[in-house]
Amino acid sequence: MFFIRFISRLLARVLFRLRIHGGGVLDTPGPVLLIPNHVSWFDWWLLGLCVGEDWRFVTSASRADSHWIFRFMMVNRYTFPVDHASPFAVKEMANFLQGGGRLVLFAEGRISETGCLMKLFEGTGFLLHKTGAKVITCHLRNAHRLPWSRQPGWKQWFPRLSVHFGDVLQPPVGQFSGMSDVRERLTQWLRERMIEHQFQVEMDHGHGDVLTEIASRARQRPGTVVLEDVTGQALSHRMVMVGAEVLGGQFRRLFDDQQVRVGMLLPNVNGTVISLLALWRIGKIPAVLNYSSGVPLMLTCSELAGLKKVITSRVFLAKAKLDVAPMEAAGIEFIYLEDIRKRISGLAKLGVLLRHRFALGRSRFGIPTGQTAVILFTSGSEGVPKGVELTHRNILANLRQLFSAVDVMDTDSLFNCLPMFHSFGLVVGTLLPLCRGIRTTVFPSPLQYRQIPTAVYNSNATMFLSTNTFLNGYARKAHPYDFRNVRYLLAGAEKVQQATADTWARKFGVRINEAYGVTECAPAICANTKADNRFGSVGRLLPGIEWKLEAIDGVADAGRLFVRGPNIMKGYLNADANAAFQALGGWYDTGDIIHVDDDGYFWVRGRAKRFAKVSGEMVSLTAVEDALAGAFPQHGEECEVVVVALPDTEKGEKLVAVTNEPGLSLTEVRGAIATAGMTNLCVPRDLRVMDELPKLGTGKLNHREVLKHVELGQARRA
Repeated sequence: MFFIRFISRLLARVLFRLRIHGGGVLDTPGPVLLIPNHVSWFDWWLLGLCVGEDWRFVTSASRADSHWIFRFMMVNRYTFPVDHASPFAVKEMANFLQGGGRLVLFAEGRISETGCLMKLFEGTGFLLHKTGAKVITCHLRNAHRLPWSRQPGWKQWFPRLSVHFGDVLQPPVGQFSGMSDVRERLTQWLRERMIEHQFQVEMDHGHGDVLTEIASRARQRPGTVVLEDVTGQALSHRMVMVGAEVLGGQFRRLFDDQQVRVGMLLPNVNGTVISLLALWRIGKIPAVLNYSSGVPLMLTCSELAGLKKVITSRVFLAKAKLDVAPMEAAGIEFIYLEDIRKRISGLAKLGVLLRHRFALGRSRFGIPTGQTAVILFTSGSEGVPKGVELTHRNILANLRQLFSAVDVMDTDSLFNCLPMFHSFGLVVGTLLPLCRGIRTTVFPSPLQYRQIPTAVYNSNATMFLSTNTFLNGYARKAHPYDFRNVRYLLAGAEKVQQATADTWARKFGVRINEAYGVTECAPAICANTKADNRFGSVGRLLPGIEWKLEAIDGVADAGRLFVRGPNIMKGYLNADANAAFQALGGWYDTGDIIHVDDDGYFWVRGRAKRFAKVSGEMVSLTAVEDALAGAFPQHGEECEVVVVALPDTEKGEKLVAVTNEPGLSLTEVRGAIATAGMTNLCVPRDLRVMDELPKLGTGKLNHREVLKHVELGQARRA
């Protein structure tokens, strides 16, 4: 047996460059469960190279009886065959563990069909509850690339493999004792530990900067189409990297060493993505300007970031009707991609293409992981925009958090119409598919309610990003078949309303997976997934993020959310805001009031600034808006209602409803509040009308502008 193990290890080291990390925990005495992810038929062999001879692999007795080869492999002195159809199977394993045994259990109960962690066998929680066995999680990295896996993506004969063992864990049996669903909770506890372990492995052994991560994917699958825009131009991974190198060479001539930060004023097109990568190649930091905010705010942001040059396009400026003369007058120089394109010779492009064709292009860039990767600006919905510095580590951490929790597959493709000046559109909509090696289709504006459903249909996208406001617009114009291929509809930036979710479920058969994040967290904090979903919540916390709630007077079951983790920003450009952030010692104050239920799901009650104190009680303006959303079908689908608060001499503050529907009455508003079961404190005392409710470029309602109109008397009484 020693000779066979030696030869097997030698073959694994030579053919798969196998590395074993943390193997010392395998000396832990029983009772102990080793729980690995299960992605291929070779998993047994890989683990067998690591564990001692007293470890027993749990196998299926029924599968062993189906063929003599299975019987030979699954019924021997190294296995523990059980009949999964028998109610006594788990008890047999429990008895073995209670006798001091050590078991290897593939808790998923099957080989993963996605390459990602699937649901866990519920009997695992029973084992933990009854035996109190210690747990060792294990992550088989890259084993899903083996030809003997079941995931539908690309595979290799000899991928680089590694086996990573986590620390010894003691299940919190006492924490859940007395609960009727203790087994389910222990199973969920284990799944969360496996997700956290996978995330930590990727952080410890993955690349340190975003550009290298993208380039490594391009080296693996150079011919895979990963980028397409509204012009229909589809670019392979190789051509994206070629374009970035060619454009980077031109940029190098235009920017001196003193100009570290460079502005970007571009829509969602292929050139924007390539410009971003090109700036990273030459060591520059892109500052992405929000063109929907208007020239005065863009000038403010440019001055905040110290920008001297901004990359843009003449065609875009003309179509967006942006007059940048005030910015030019302030000394900002605009560099036009059309002019750069004319200076690039065909010979230069051919030379770079040939280098990449023969795998001679750079795939490692060595950018410090703590270096700022991009500067984004907050929406300014609650004041002056803040400049947010996100590092390469911040972005990669958030992407790996999502990859650990969300089952993104090689066969997926993503449709992104959210602007890249928004963190959701840039990180999740653009960088996530590039780092994962899947196709993304970028669309220049989310406001094209009629064109976007058709574009999603034509792209065959399986993943779609949007916001509540935009989803309502698409639902009004789309054909029921337009979203036939979408399996993940991720919604963020604002709360998904019940009426929106009902419409999408009924009309398109698509479930909205609501997520929650902020620009400062790069951006995702929580997300509903296929495996963990609870409507109305924003999902469970992503791995690697710590949280705490600060009590709020008048709010009994929720608090102000603070988070800490590797995805939290480097800091603000604004001196005062940055000083306040740094003083928290790594914690970030989200400013949101959150309730966390017993199952770990997060429920957003609203922004702290969007609470009103009426007669001494705290009232969530967001909750009132949710009750009014979709409550007036008689006034059409475009009827919207916003709620703001004004000072009141009698009750401290009063609620004022603002609508774009002149036919809506205050009596109807009060009736909707009563139907929703809310108290009289939640009833607006006044109703105002505006021709159009102001919105931000991300689709969110601009409550600050609405309140300003009401205070100035520009919103007429109904």
